[in-house]
Amino acid sequence: MNFLPQEFAIDSQEWAEILTSVIAISLSLSFVNGGMDVDSAQFVFLMAVFGITVGSGFVLHELAHKYVAIKFGSRARFRAWIFGLVLMLSLAIVPQLMGWGVFPLFLAPGAVMIYAQRRISLKENGLISAAGPAVNIMLAGVFFALSTIFFSAVNVVTLGEYEIALPLILVMGFRVNMFLAMFNLLPIFPLDGFKVVRWDWKIWLLMFLVSFLGSGLAGL
Repeated sequence: MNFLPQEFAIDSQEWAEILTSVIAISLSLSFVNGGMDVDSAQFVFLMAVFGITVGSGFVLHELAHKYVAIKFGSRARFRAWIFGLVLMLSLAIVPQLMGWGVFPLFLAPGAVMIYAQRRISLKENGLISAAGPAVNIMLAGVFFALSTIFFSAVNVVTLGEYEIALPLILVMGFRVNMFLAMFNLLPIFPLDGFKVVRWDWKIWLLMFLVSFLGSGLAGL
């Protein structure tokens, strides 16, 4: 059974913009969390971890918006924001090169642009907006379940430096997706939470409480 709408497709240009955004995010976070203090192998490892955790959460979040928008009859595609990507990389790299320490990152790599042929209702807009954080909450649940199974079955302390990558990825996947959900659910324009709370504040409150409690569990 095909659950994708017939119009759902990702062309080569859209894939290129998605992958560029994921690489830029992974590179920026690797500089902020490792920077000049790690060797090349450790830096590549950090990029891989962030690529899997942040990349999966970011990509599936955006594709969820796209999927629901197309389900409601709109055209939608991801657009990378070049200025946002350049600013993000600059804030991650330049301060460390200049010896200024670590600056807070500005994470705004792009977003799904929706092209509607009719007026989108408040409910439809709310559902489109809720889809992204909902996917992050579900992903966090998957990462949490896997990490629980893995840690209960394996003595992590005795693992070598390469074998410890799996628990690190699972824990980071849980933390990253809970953060993405909670941040995007803030009821501030233009974040998803603003549009969800305008549609149905009870659904927004439920989603926000889940992400808030999950973020607390993750130690954020």
